[in-house]
Amino acid sequence: MSYIKLADLEEREMIPGYRARLVHTEHMTLVYWTIRAGSPLPEHSHPHEQVTNLLEVEFEFSVAGEIRRFSSGMAVVIPSNLPHSGKAITACRILDVFYPARDDYRHSK
Repeated sequence: MSYIKLADLEEREMIPGYRARLVHTEHMTLVYWTIRAGSPLPEHSHPHEQVTNLLEVEFEFSVAGEIRRFSSGMAVVIPSNLPHSGKAITACRILDVFYPARDDYRHSK
């Protein structure tokens, strides 16, 4: 069992405007995002299942071409390999959960 104080984790800018604190387990990756208002999320896909938990946000998602605006207290389930993109309408805090673990995030700087 591990206990983690999120504020003690290194925060890394993964793409412009998107700063992340990462927690990895053997099978999952959790990403605690702090996102600058107006920051775009380029379209991408990955083999990981993703659940996006919108903590403090107004965020516009495009998932498989369907555009919707989300706010705090909502979640988005994104199946593996499904193209998605978005834009932070306001400053945001988001928690992403990925399965299996994002090894590419373990090794990114």
